Amino acid sequence: MDRRRGDREDARGRQGGDRGGHRVRRAERAAPPRSALRRHHRSPFYSAGVIMAVFSYREALNQAMTEEMERDDRVFLMGEEVAEYDGAYKVSQGMLKRFGPRRVVDTPISEEGFAGIGIGAAMVGLRPIIEFMTFSFSLVAIDQIVNNAANMRYMSGGQFAVPIVFRGSSGMAGSLGATHSHRLEAWYAQVPGLTVVMPSTPSDAKGLLKTAIRSDDPVVFIEHEVLYHEKGEIPDGDHLVPFGKADVKRPGKDVTLITYSRSLKATLAAAEQLAAEEIDAEVIDLRSIRPLDLDTLLKSVVKTHRAVIIEEDWPYCGLGAGISDRITRRVFDELDAPILRVASKDAPAPYNKQLENSMLPSVPRIVEAVHDVLYR
Repeated sequence: MDRRRGDREDARGRQGGDRGGHRVRRAERAAPPRSALRRHHRSPFYSAGVIMAVFSYREALNQAMTEEMERDDRVFLMGEEVAEYDGAYKVSQGMLKRFGPRRVVDTPISEEGFAGIGIGAAMVGLRPIIEFMTFSFSLVAIDQIVNNAANMRYMSGGQFAVPIVFRGSSGMAGSLGATHSHRLEAWYAQVPGLTVVMPSTPSDAKGLLKTAIRSDDPVVFIEHEVLYHEKGEIPDGDHLVPFGKADVKRPGKDVTLITYSRSLKATLAAAEQLAAEEIDAEVIDLRSIRPLDLDTLLKSVVKTHRAVIIEEDWPYCGLGAGISDRITRRVFDELDAPILRVASKDAPAPYNKQLENSMLPSVPRIVEAVHDVLYR
């Protein structure tokens, strides 16, 4: 077992993910649990005739890849341990048996190499999904992603499209240390030619990944490590979520809270705490950060006149800085307070769990920022 796999297994053990085995998951698919069926009657989709069932984030990703590989034989998956080991986080569980070794391909630890092979395959008409064990190691392949995948359509005068998905885990996940905990979304979002997606729920994970696989341009699809065991409802059928469409997870009128990925959970908890103080916070999940749904953000800020951006990324030159700039330049006269940001501390991720938790955006830090923009 290599060092990276050992790190991932340790992390899964600490997270207490759903590792009930493939047989259990197949049974869940065949017969949704009673709790899931009861939730259908409370779901807004139920009255519209949409069947909903509950799956984990990793199962949602597995479903998206499986359905797209069944739909289009040009789609294949490649990466370290995606086949025989079922993926570092078991996202590709069962796919080798289903599709065989020509479409679910194990690679050596050589990110630049298999990213480049994927780009070449995309240029001749295939649709590769490249899995990085963690986006921290995508840095080894960043030359391929930026100089080739992102630029190829432009530099070839439109002669070559690169329909490829770079996907994998990211973020601080519990004592993995600095080299395994990078948040690189701002790096990739700065590059023209790349679409960058960061889903926070199982439903969005499935819908956005299916959209990414069908995209004719390269997509960086970043999954947070602590979300793999999170469960939620997913509509049945060919469920797709478009890029560039944020989701208002909680409507409100007093302040706009803008977030994405893992930080959504803390943001919603903060909104509930603020509600007890009679502060009505609107929570917006970006879902895709390039393209950015600026219209939804501006509409909300015009309504609330205050905004706080919550991100797990580092603060210096982070994604929140760019969002704050765009909102300020478009609706400056509507703002009753400066836009504030709640980000991770400007330091490498520590191994110590308590120190790591102190770095992350937390409910108290979000509540404090809201109090500041409300001058309370």
